[in-house]
Amino acid sequence: MNPPWMRGAARAAVIGVGLGHALVAHAQAKPLNVFDQLAAGGSGIWVIGALSVLALAVTIERLVRFRVGRLAPAGLTDAVIKLWQRGELTEAQRLVSQTPSTLASVLGYLLAHRTADPASLSARAGDMASLALREQQQRAYPLAVVATVAPIVGLLGTVIGMIEAFHVIAFSSGLGDPSLLAGGISKALVNTAAGLAVALPSLAMHHYFKYRLQLIGIALEKQVNRVFDEVLIQPRGQDAH
Repeated sequence: MNPPWMRGAARAAVIGVGLGHALVAHAQAKPLNVFDQLAAGGSGIWVIGALSVLALAVTIERLVRFRVGRLAPAGLTDAVIKLWQRGELTEAQRLVSQTPSTLASVLGYLLAHRTADPASLSARAGDMASLALREQQQRAYPLAVVATVAPIVGLLGTVIGMIEAFHVIAFSSGLGDPSLLAGGISKALVNTAAGLAVALPSLAMHHYFKYRLQLIGIALEKQVNRVFDEVLIQPRGQDAH
């Protein structure tokens, strides 16, 4: 007569083999359909779907609006400096007013307060540019939220799905059908996969926009520094207009 532990091990082996056969038979009988899996994933999939829509909308909006041409248009500084050096200040102010951008706002302030101390002007121009860049960065913040929340929602959906799967086995006759457990686990893991599939691109785009923010900030700083070097500081001993 076999000892109890051997009978338990044999029973576990039979269950494992049965589960493996059920998985193989299920995979062979029905090819994986991603949309069916997502539809059966439960309420967590809907939350992750809403997060994906939010991430996509923010990404498209940032790609369209968050560009160097909208914040620091090329050629604007050159045109303003030439007009300023010729004394055509009214024309320079008209030009910046017709070019809505962060750079134009800074240049317009410098034109309006050109007789002030250059150090004060520099500090104020830096504050204006910094505020505008922080506002742009804030608009991309939802991507960081999606990248953080989506995997957690997916994990929660997976845990709930695993509980439901084992609940089916616990209250079915005997050990139940192993295919039920396999199907339940498969549906549960879909939540984690969906959460990661949404979070990874969102995180990548969040870091991409942070990188673009730094590039635009550097370009903006260079353009403003040119105005100080070529108009506000260098000519003060000659003709500051």
